Amino acid sequence: MNETIQKFGYPGTLIREYENWVVLLRPQQVTLGSLILACKEPVRQFGDVSSAGYAELKRATNDIEQALTAAFAYQRINYLMLMMVDPDVHFHVIPRYAEPPSLDDRPFADQSWPGPPALNLYTETDPGTNRAIIEAITEHWPAA
Repeated sequence: MNETIQKFGYPGTLIREYENWVVLLRPQQVTLGSLILACKEPVRQFGDVSSAGYAELKRATNDIEQALTAAFAYQRINYLMLMMVDPDVHFHVIPRYAEPPSLDDRPFADQSWPGPPALNLYTETDPGTNRAIIEAITEHWPAA
């Protein structure tokens, strides 16, 4: 796995692995269910992703949206491809909420709703909370 995938906690944050992509829990939860969708191919430009990688991206994004909708009922979803600090191809996937969702009676405010997500504003989590978020998402992940 590339440096970016490892930086975001792989394998401990792994939600789903595809042939060309991984879905990871984003360590800093900007909103409940914030994820990283990272390409496993050795590419640092989106245009260099293989045809197979692009085709699989459709499946990965469909699976993400289905699972997050079922788990947390987001209102909108933002895919941010920033790649300034972490240069390998990846997206920050930020579900957006008009009203704060909660997990185990703990609210997760979307502190920048309705504007663009502010990645520096997030809800602190611990390993137990992260595990609970991963379980809530994987429980609703579409069958292969």
